[in-house]
Amino acid sequence: MRLLVVFLVGLLSACTVTLEGVSLTYRLDLTPAILRFEPDRGMGATYFVGEDIRFFLTLETPGWVSLVVVDPDGRTYELDRFYLGRGTHVLPPGAYRYTLTPPRGLHRVRAIYTDTEPGALRLEGFFTDWDARLRVYLEASRARHRHVVETYFYLL
Repeated sequence: MRLLVVFLVGLLSACTVTLEGVSLTYRLDLTPAILRFEPDRGMGATYFVGEDIRFFLTLETPGWVSLVVVDPDGRTYELDRFYLGRGTHVLPPGAYRYTLTPPRGLHRVRAIYTDTEPGALRLEGFFTDWDARLRVYLEASRARHRHVVETYFYLL
């Protein structure tokens, strides 16, 4: 039991462990890349067709962020891709706008962070297993560090 506790402390501290002359070095990063992701009115807020929506996104680490929407009809589409620095951002940046159009209902939005450029694969279409498709997307990016956060809003 004591050996297990020592091993777990070593694992969580991201250090070098030496076992009988064999040195193992590893790094376990438990810090999330995305610290905050929500619509400008807050998670679960209500918007109306024709209104603009913005998202607040805070990154711990600079990298690529893809915004992917799953609409009430089950259609998935990539809204945007950005390379963003560390800190808090308002999306879309600059003079761009996201103007809301039907279908009405629950819209889920995922911010997908990768430390490498996502590549040509896009998340668009109707997927019976959205999480499986997301895994393929992340594997294709060849990212060493990745993080996915979901928020949602209602469109009336």
